[in-house]
Amino acid sequence: MARRGSYAKGIAKREEILTAALEVIARGGYGRASVRELADAVGLSQAGLLHYFSSKEELFAEVLRKRDEVDRETIAAADADHELSMLDGFVGVVRHNVDVPGLVQLYVRLSAEATDSEHAARPFFDERFRAFREMAAEGIRDAQRDGDLPGDLDPEQVATMLLALADGLQTQWLMDPSIDMAAHISGFIDILRRPTAS
Repeated sequence: MARRGSYAKGIAKREEILTAALEVIARGGYGRASVRELADAVGLSQAGLLHYFSSKEELFAEVLRKRDEVDRETIAAADADHELSMLDGFVGVVRHNVDVPGLVQLYVRLSAEATDSEHAARPFFDERFRAFREMAAEGIRDAQRDGDLPGDLDPEQVATMLLALADGLQTQWLMDPSIDMAAHISGFIDILRRPTAS
């Protein structure tokens, strides 16, 4: 019985750490977010913080997982109110990313590091990319059924292109914040919506 309570407390502490880390990194940036600062934010030592994660890299991958969870909840809430399409929800998330530059920086750096098959964040990115492509392809099929996108588009190919566009824009935006990521994604979607030449 005590074990179960201890396990639940551990899960709750992990969630507390991830929520605090989201705020610290969004505010101060990934480069300046030390394990010590994250530990201080939740009243733990550095060793105490890393007790809940196998490594610093795993901690940061879990921060990104938490960010995705929060973004999905935001999209779902907006969708319930306004009947947003997947594509509109995606543009909204990209627009929101401007408000959390530290998390964008973390994503860009960690995704590059995760190209190493041994990196602790590799499983997170493998799963994230697969899930995004599936979700986006389904959203594109829905848009095709509704007549919002041409039926001759390959949903899987367009989903992969959307992911590549978003990731590339994030890198460019970190280097030049005048780039409007959401406007570029919207522009790409508008190109897809144009009728094909006969």
